[in-house]
Amino acid sequence: MSADPDILMLKGISKAFPGVQALEGATLCVAAGEVHGLVGENGAGKSTIIKIIAGVYDRDAGTMSIDGRHFDHVSPQGVHDAGVRFIHQELHLVPHFTVAESVFMGQEVTGKFGLKRKTMRLRAEAFLRDVLNTRISGDTLIRDLGIAERKLVQIARALIDDEAKIVVFDEPTAPLASSEIEQVFQAIRGLQERGIAMIYVSHYLGEITDICDRVTVFRNGRDVAVLDEVTEDSSDSIIRHMVGRDIEALYPEIHHKVGEPVLEVAGLGDGRKFFGVDLTVGKGELVGIAGLIGSGREELTDTIYGLNQPTTGTMTMDGVPNRFASPADAVGKGIVLVPRDRRHDGLVLDFTVADNINLASLEQVAVSILEDRSAAAKRAEKLAEQIDIRPRDPDAIARFLSGGNQQKVVLARWLATGAKLFILDEPTVGVDIGAKVEIYQLIEKLTAQGAGVIVSSSDPAELLGICDRIVVMLRGRVVANEAARSLTLDSLTALTTHSNPAEVLA
Repeated sequence: MSADPDILMLKGISKAFPGVQALEGATLCVAAGEVHGLVGENGAGKSTIIKIIAGVYDRDAGTMSIDGRHFDHVSPQGVHDAGVRFIHQELHLVPHFTVAESVFMGQEVTGKFGLKRKTMRLRAEAFLRDVLNTRISGDTLIRDLGIAERKLVQIARALIDDEAKIVVFDEPTAPLASSEIEQVFQAIRGLQERGIAMIYVSHYLGEITDICDRVTVFRNGRDVAVLDEVTEDSSDSIIRHMVGRDIEALYPEIHHKVGEPVLEVAGLGDGRKFFGVDLTVGKGELVGIAGLIGSGREELTDTIYGLNQPTTGTMTMDGVPNRFASPADAVGKGIVLVPRDRRHDGLVLDFTVADNINLASLEQVAVSILEDRSAAAKRAEKLAEQIDIRPRDPDAIARFLSGGNQQKVVLARWLATGAKLFILDEPTVGVDIGAKVEIYQLIEKLTAQGAGVIVSSSDPAELLGICDRIVVMLRGRVVANEAARSLTLDSLTALTTHSNPAEVLA
C-alpha cells in the first residue's frame, strides 16, 4: 500500500485526436474516502480523462497510479481488477430481469444445481439495505422500479463483489427528478463511510457543492484549479474557473430588427421530458435555449420539428395554429432543423456535397420526375460559395469533409428551401474555432434576412455571444426567459446548474 493519501493519481496527462488536443498536461488526484468533483464545460477534457482511467483510451503522455501501483498501460480489465468501478449516466438494465438478477448479471452465484437464486436475492437485498440505505425486494422486476431505484440497482451491480476502491459517477442524476436525487446522495455517503474514493462528474454545480469534499476544474484540456474546501458558496469560484476566457472576439455584432412572431408555443409538453413550455420567436430574432442533459431542451426542439408529438399545449406558425405530424409537415410549413448529430441525422455521408445540398428541394432542380444534374450542380456551387464550403467542389464526398464544413453543407441544404424558422441544435459542437466563427456569421446573416432562429446549445458562452434572448430549461421546465444582454456567463451557468429546482420554479 502507498503512503500517499491519494489512492488515484494522474499527472501530466496528454491525449490528442486528429485535429484536437483533448488533454494537455492534466492532473487529477483523488484521496481514499473522499468524494472528488470533476467539473468543466463541454470539451474541457472530463470525458477523455475518465476514458483514460477506464482503459478505453491510451494516454499520449503522463503517469497514472492506483493505490500505489503504477500503470504503464491501462486496460478495462486491469482497472477493474485494481478496484475501479464506473457508474454511467445510462442505466443499461434489462426491464424484465429481477433486481437480484440485475445486481448479479455477469457475476452470478452458482452451485452444483445451477443458479443460487435465493443466495443472490438475499445478498442483493442486504447490499441495497446496508450499503445503499434502501429497501428493495430482490424479486421486483426492473420495469416496476422508479428511475432512482434503478440507479441504485446499477450501483449495487457495480459494487456487489465488495472489491471497489474507487467509483466514478458520471452524471448520475441526469435522468432523475429532483426529489429522487437525495436517494443517490445517501448511497454515496454510505460508500464514503466505507472508505471508498469517488469521482463525481456533473454539470449541476449545486450537486457538486452539496456532495463533494474537493473539486478539480478542467478547462481546455488542463486542470486549472483544485478547490480543497467546498461549501455552498463555492459555485461562483467554480464558474469563474470554468469559463475564464475572453469570448468577445468569436461573435459577430448583433443588429437584429425583430418583427412579428413567426412561432408561438404555449403550454407545450410531452408528459415525460418537458412541461408547460411557453416560447415565442419573432421574425429576425435569434432565441437561445439553454439547459443541461436531461433539461428537456432536446425533446422540445424535436417536438417543434415534428419528430415527437406533444400531449399538451399549442403551436402557432405565422398566426396559424399548427401541430406538425412529421418533420416533412414542419418543413412544408417553413420550419427546418440542423440536428445535433450531423453525421448520422443531418447528412448522407456517401453522397456528394451537391446531392446533400439539394436533398430537401429536389423539385427546384427537376424536370418532370428527373433531376437536372447540371442545374443541381450550379445551385450547389452557388450555395457552397455563398457560405464558403471547402473544398469548393460539389462532387466532394460529405464523409471526408471537416466537421465545420459538414455543418455548412447541412445549413446550405436548408438555405435552399427558403425556410422561415431555423432550429439549430448544438450548431458548433465538434468544430474548430475558425469554423465556429464562420457558422456564427452565417447564423447572423439568416437572422438579419428576417428568418426566425432557435439555437439550442449546452455552451452558455455561445448563447450569450449570438442570441437576442435566452430561454433556460431545468429538469423539463422553463426557469428563465431573459434578454441575453441582461445575463452574464456566471449568471447563465448558475441558472442552468441550479441545485434546487423547486426553489427556482417557485
